[in-house]
Amino acid sequence: MDFKNKLSQIIKKNNSLLCVGLDPEAFKIVPRKSFFEFNKWIIEQTHDLVNSYKPNTAFYEAEGIKGLEELKKTIEFLKSNHPDIPVILDAKRGDVPNTAKMYAKSVFEFWQADAVTLFPNLGFDSIQPFLEYKDKFSILLIKTSNPDSGQFQNIKTNNGKYYIAMANKIKAWQEKNFGVLVGSTYPKELAEIRKLFPGRVILSPGFGGQGAGVKESTKAGIDKSGAGIMFNASRSIIYSQDPRAAAQELRNEINLYR
Repeated sequence: MDFKNKLSQIIKKNNSLLCVGLDPEAFKIVPRKSFFEFNKWIIEQTHDLVNSYKPNTAFYEAEGIKGLEELKKTIEFLKSNHPDIPVILDAKRGDVPNTAKMYAKSVFEFWQADAVTLFPNLGFDSIQPFLEYKDKFSILLIKTSNPDSGQFQNIKTNNGKYYIAMANKIKAWQEKNFGVLVGSTYPKELAEIRKLFPGRVILSPGFGGQGAGVKESTKAGIDKSGAGIMFNASRSIIYSQDPRAAAQELRNEINLYR
């Protein structure tokens, strides 16, 4: 089953637009657990409340080989126990075509992720190796959630702000298996991109620790069916005293505005 169908089915099954980021930091895990044990605990509490999980590779790479082994075990656990939930590898790749081909092989063949985040700034040929995996999905960073994203993404060009000019170029691409990323910390920009990509899946980080407004971003980001988006939250759920309650509360709040 391809990514879009898999996502559509789990959104309906779990009545959820919530993506949970699996971003463990050793010093925050009390009592001490391995990253895999911690992730498994989070998954067991939230799997019926989410539409996807998104491990960010940086948190595992920081722990060296042991961290990467924990990431592999986490993905294998999801594939074995919750195969209906998409796994997004938040790796933010972007390189020349020959190198991109190896990144794509790594993400989709070794890690067995369903989707990956990519920088599209190098142009179509840097994305094409990922798009050749037709049942997989690529998520292109358009407007990121961080406070300083506008330093470059909002630079004015002859075709509008840089992120809009880039989005308009990407809009012309015919491939079906990609979506875009827009931070929910920027609901106005999220609404702009949704208008440009009415039928594309959007990944939208920024809920929880980054303080995005749920009502504004939900209304800005959903498609005509009231879905088509994955709102990511990480720290506010995985480090809460009750991750299940935190995930359920956020899922339900999002659903109020669909």
